Amino acid sequence: MSPAHRAPRRKITRRHVLGLAAAVAAVPAATVAVQQVRTPDSPAEATTSPGHPGAKPSAAAPPAVVTRGGGTVPFRSGKAMLGAYLDLSGRTAAQAQALRRQQAGRDERIVHVFYDWGDLLPRTIDGLPAHAFPMVSWRGTRYTDITSGSADDLIARAARRLKAQGRPVLLRWAWEMNGDWYGWGAARNGKNPAGFIESWKRLRRIFADEGATNVSWVWGPNWNSSPVADWNTFAALYPGDKYVDWVGVSGYNLHHETPETLFGPIYRSYAARKPILISEVGAVDRGGRTKADWITLFAQWVQAHPAVGGVVWFDTDTHPGFTEKWRIDTSPESLAAYVAMARNPRFSG
Repeated sequence: MSPAHRAPRRKITRRHVLGLAAAVAAVPAATVAVQQVRTPDSPAEATTSPGHPGAKPSAAAPPAVVTRGGGTVPFRSGKAMLGAYLDLSGRTAAQAQALRRQQAGRDERIVHVFYDWGDLLPRTIDGLPAHAFPMVSWRGTRYTDITSGSADDLIARAARRLKAQGRPVLLRWAWEMNGDWYGWGAARNGKNPAGFIESWKRLRRIFADEGATNVSWVWGPNWNSSPVADWNTFAALYPGDKYVDWVGVSGYNLHHETPETLFGPIYRSYAARKPILISEVGAVDRGGRTKADWITLFAQWVQAHPAVGGVVWFDTDTHPGFTEKWRIDTSPESLAAYVAMARNPRFSG
């Protein structure tokens, strides 16, 4: 979304992930404009064949969708867990959760937190409601740091710490790997998607060796790829069904993108095989009912797509240098639209 968003930090919250662009040696900071990669009318993937993930759907019958899966965080067919990355100015994590509970009449089902590659991953999550699942987004590193074996001890330590949570945990490692803004993207690792896949599998193997069987693995590309190239598509970077529990996707309404533009391609590519997690989503408020109407449109899109098993909103006003306040209550209308979504049975997963 922005240079601050994409700059690595040493702190554990999204607020710090979004903060001043302090570099980490293994993951150089990117400097990119505040924009989606392409316009809403451009394809989300380069297409080379009708079966390619970016190919336009045919007029055939709707595709089959997954009815189970999710690993230790189970997917419930036709139900979507609703959660957020929640960081509100002047409030602790527990206070922010209490405010949203008061407004929506319910707890978050997913609580999203961010950690750098070298951080100690959490044994507990501040403000976590009793029946919520944590989603830990863990920054990546250069593929050779992993495939060489030099990071094995760091990975094993991370596995032991997540295991110590003693509850199911969603782990989203090296998200948006199909973008060129992170040091762990294929674009900045020799255009080598095989290196990403080898790294992913090595992490999973070490976690298994450490007995971290409570971890549910979220593979989370961006909604579109930058650059558009055969080596940078969803298919080229997918580790394989055996190694993925949830297929995630990041997508924001920054330039009047519809939910179908943002999430349709990934859904059509994987909904028959894996549950889909909208792992980052938010909408720009352009005044009036613009944000409220987009939230309503998004809720309708999820209702029409039963393989979506989770939605994680970007709910914050602590994004430095960005004038849009991403929190859900930027206006009474946007809050009302979000609350209506939260109380819809479709979002009762």
